[in-house]
Amino acid sequence: MKLVIASDIHGSAYWCERLLEQVESEKPDTLVLLGDILYHGPRNDLPKGHDPKSVVKMLNAMARNILAVRGNCEAEVDQMVLDFPCMADYAVLMDGSRQIYLTHGHLWSPESLPPLPDGSAFLYGHTHVKVNKDMPHPQGGTIRVVNPGSVSIPKDGSNSFAVYENGEFQLRELV
Repeated sequence: MKLVIASDIHGSAYWCERLLEQVESEKPDTLVLLGDILYHGPRNDLPKGHDPKSVVKMLNAMARNILAVRGNCEAEVDQMVLDFPCMADYAVLMDGSRQIYLTHGHLWSPESLPPLPDGSAFLYGHTHVKVNKDMPHPQGGTIRVVNPGSVSIPKDGSNSFAVYENGEFQLRELV
């Protein structure tokens, strides 16, 4: 299984296009979007190339290969224009016996994990800060915690995404 994982596009056609160039290059089975796809939210400045209608067109063209969860900026109107489901609070993928839990990060977070089996991966966005580390599981063992950062409004200095392949997560920068 190969995934390209991204979060927090916030309606930036410029950065969405950079992301989709990487999707084209990586050729994943699925593009995972961890929320905040179209709207920038009242706390954020408009991202470079803000054009949600263009983002809709770009993502709808590959809707069959997208798995998305709802961010804190998603609304029912977003679902009306996107051709893939985007309103679930979480989704779960299985890679063999490994559970990969997908969420935005505003409901569940590394500080407030859902019940997960040892060895799971917890993927979230929301903070716009990249993370890729193991953390102790509350009942013993470890959980891999991954935040791909933000496609368009990074709070750690670089626009980014993640790739999952052969059981490993890698953080990548967009240029």
